[in-house]
Amino acid sequence: METLTSLENVESFIKENDGCLIYFSTQQCNVCKILKPKIKEFIDSEFPKIKMGYVDCEDQKEVAAQNRIFTVPTILVFFDGKEFLRKSRNINISEFRDDLSRPYSLFF
Repeated sequence: METLTSLENVESFIKENDGCLIYFSTQQCNVCKILKPKIKEFIDSEFPKIKMGYVDCEDQKEVAAQNRIFTVPTILVFFDGKEFLRKSRNINISEFRDDLSRPYSLFF
């Protein structure tokens, strides 16, 4: 999971990857400490063509604001440079899998 440290870095990450996921969080988020490794493992095993990035919202307030992040964790999924899916706060992994399966199979 690549750490993204600026707005330009996020924009280039989205443009360079046909499919990408950006995980927005903070160091203090206790939910994220459990969820983030599970999401990484799940994406690596079931959706290997999706590249993953991480933004610390405390360090990168401008990046969070530009992406309309109001709560953590928030996950944004992009296909071909366009936001496709946004999940926040209470993220159900099996529901997330279902939401991602069809567009992933069509795109890749």
